Amino acid sequence: MIVLIAPEKDIPNEIEILQQLFEEGLEYYHFRKPDKNYEEHVAYLNQIDEKYHDRIVTHYFHELINEFNLKGIHFQEQKRIDALENGSEYFIGLNMIGKTMSSSFHEPSALENCDIEFDYHLLSPVFSSISKKGYEGRGFDVNHIDKTIIGMGGINTDTIQKTLELGFQGIGVLGGVWNAENPVESFKKIKRYYEELKMK
Repeated sequence: MIVLIAPEKDIPNEIEILQQLFEEGLEYYHFRKPDKNYEEHVAYLNQIDEKYHDRIVTHYFHELINEFNLKGIHFQEQKRIDALENGSEYFIGLNMIGKTMSSSFHEPSALENCDIEFDYHLLSPVFSSISKKGYEGRGFDVNHIDKTIIGMGGINTDTIQKTLELGFQGIGVLGGVWNAENPVESFKKIKRYYEELKMK
């Protein structure tokens, strides 16, 4: 699977590019906009064709899942620690039937020892980040962990094969798409290469 993380700050023609990415087969779009308030999250989602809402996973304002037909919710590391340590109370009032739940991790040991059953886990940084300067890759090998783990950090066509060799079941992309001159073409190239490698 390929997870695309939203650019933190809005970029020109972002919604238009995003809709093209959905048309090209993007299935997991992580809607991560830390600077947007609730109303701005709603406004953003309202600009996206409804038929693509079920490919969007929200990082903030999990209650959006009740108002939009979203794919699921994601927990940043601290949010997971704060919210989920309290048990199932967090989910009261959230319509989670048929929805995905995922979380971010930065240490394989924390991921391996996490008792919460997430549908998939984002682990970073595998390689040095394209979008965050100074975020050095750590080359995590997760072949021994029996969970669905998506490798993030420095993912582009040069690093996909190594990511899969390290035991990751999917890739998470941010800078490899959004920092490209043509994000749609970059995504298509990454997707094509990823799918070829998975078929080997």
